[in-house]
Amino acid sequence: MEERMKKLKSARIRMLVERWAWFIVGVFINSFGIALITKAALGTSPISSVAYVLSLEFPFTLGIFTFVMNMLFILIQPLLLRGDFKAFQWLQILVNVAFSAFIDVGMALLAWFTPVSIFEQAAALLLGCAVLGFGVSIEVAPNVLLVPGEGAVRAISIFTHKRFGSCKVAFDSTLAAIAIVLSFAFFGYLNGIGIGTLVSAVLVGNVVNFCNKHVPLTGHIVNLRIKCERIDSILRKTGARKASDTESCEAVGERA
Repeated sequence: MEERMKKLKSARIRMLVERWAWFIVGVFINSFGIALITKAALGTSPISSVAYVLSLEFPFTLGIFTFVMNMLFILIQPLLLRGDFKAFQWLQILVNVAFSAFIDVGMALLAWFTPVSIFEQAAALLLGCAVLGFGVSIEVAPNVLLVPGEGAVRAISIFTHKRFGSCKVAFDSTLAAIAIVLSFAFFGYLNGIGIGTLVSAVLVGNVVNFCNKHVPLTGHIVNLRIKCERIDSILRKTGARKASDTESCEAVGERA
């Protein structure tokens, strides 16, 4: 029994490490997708649209304003989930720092990339939406932590009992609408917002749904989570059984 418990604990640690590794990969892919959509110059992604419009008006980078917006997204979650919001989810603040930095890194890596024709811009936009949607699905699948934007969407999904991808579409559309209002307020015309923003608002959530259903890698990561949960359940039951056996032995000893 002891040997089996050691193997289960070892397997759990390996799977947990892999889940965290996939989460970090997902965060980077996610941020790179945002940078790619922004570089397409047809309008940035909805999740970063408000931050991007603010960065065009004020002397701070897209990454800095993304950090500020994400702090608001973090605060939304305990308001919706209340007691179901776990304390460790405050670690999203650290994720926010990394994610915001990754966006600025992604923009720097793509500094050379300036699509000229509408066809090049459209191709960059569609590729960026696919990359972002794939990154979101990889980031969410391990169920360890979330980028604050996805954390807010997940909280809305739980609160409304709607599919994550569907809530993602509604969330992105709302952010795009706010960015449009700010753009007209600051500049008197659409600046940083365009057809690409609207396309992203509709497309990214559907890409997430597609990846969740049809991409084997996402299924593999979800299975890691399920296996970890099963091992946790076995370990808890075994621990409870040992505690019960110990109490029984102590009771017998006292009677003796």
